[in-house]
Amino acid sequence: MLFRIGIVAAKLAVIGLLLLPAGCVRHAPQANAQLGAQLFNDARLGADGRTSCASCHSSRLAFTDGRTLSVGAFDRIGTRNAPSLLGLSGQGPQFWDGRERTLTAAVMQPFANPREMGHDHIAQALARIAAQPEYREAFGDKIDEADVAGALTAYLLSLDAGTSAFDRAYASGDYASMGGDAQRGLQLFEGKAQCASCHRISGKRPSFNDGQFHHASVGFERIAGHIHALQQQLQATRAAGEPIGRLVLSDQDIAELGRFAVTARPQDLGAFRTPSLRNVARTAPYMHDGSVPTLEAAIEHELYYRGLASGQPIKLTVEEQRQLGAFLRSLDTP
Repeated sequence: MLFRIGIVAAKLAVIGLLLLPAGCVRHAPQANAQLGAQLFNDARLGADGRTSCASCHSSRLAFTDGRTLSVGAFDRIGTRNAPSLLGLSGQGPQFWDGRERTLTAAVMQPFANPREMGHDHIAQALARIAAQPEYREAFGDKIDEADVAGALTAYLLSLDAGTSAFDRAYASGDYASMGGDAQRGLQLFEGKAQCASCHRISGKRPSFNDGQFHHASVGFERIAGHIHALQQQLQATRAAGEPIGRLVLSDQDIAELGRFAVTARPQDLGAFRTPSLRNVARTAPYMHDGSVPTLEAAIEHELYYRGLASGQPIKLTVEEQRQLGAFLRSLDTP
């Protein structure tokens, strides 16, 4: 169940942590998750004193922010649409460009990004955390990056997307329970619409992604013709020891390189990680740059460009597109 932790609940969680024997914070998963929730929702930890992780990932919006591009500390606008944090895996590509392989490595990056939490260096963020008495009491006098990352990771992995109409049908095998439109939409999703080629339905609880990177045909035209200059800019950033994420979130052209910014492989130009479709109807706008405003527009976009990529145009009637949308809405959870 989605939840928002309030100030009173946060204080109670910390009190509970203080009752644990010394050294238990790092090794008690539930305690870590409670502390991670407090860190996640604490606006004092932004460099401007009013920005938290929840500023871009609100539980009310399936842990997105409803904006085209996210806005960080000091009202600085980034280059990315905030993806949902529900159903994350601790392992596998993180961020739209997959620049980190583990969630634990990814969770601290926003703290040291001027376009997110606003700090210039992670040491500044850790000092801000250490300035709050409750965190010193929970972590000890020395607060290190690993402990903070561990708590945040535990919290994010504890988030439960709940059970959708599709989940109930998938578990029981009774797809008629979703309703006729959604059932027909599922058939289109797996068949003529070709959606399941990237948004796979497999395993005990399908994630609706393939962990791969694909060309979304969004925004790439703006950088065509000056890829070499952007590549040189990336190389200079690496040579200076600067995190790529800072450049990605501050330069729209660099952001459009997608996976290429990480791998430098030509086939990765403009390729982005396949997002999960869970709660997709609640997470508009869409795409890595938030340029597609509605679910209906996203369906049309995907059908057109998927057909171009395969060399076989996908033709769905208006009614079939509506049915496909009904299926996608069956992936929403309470």
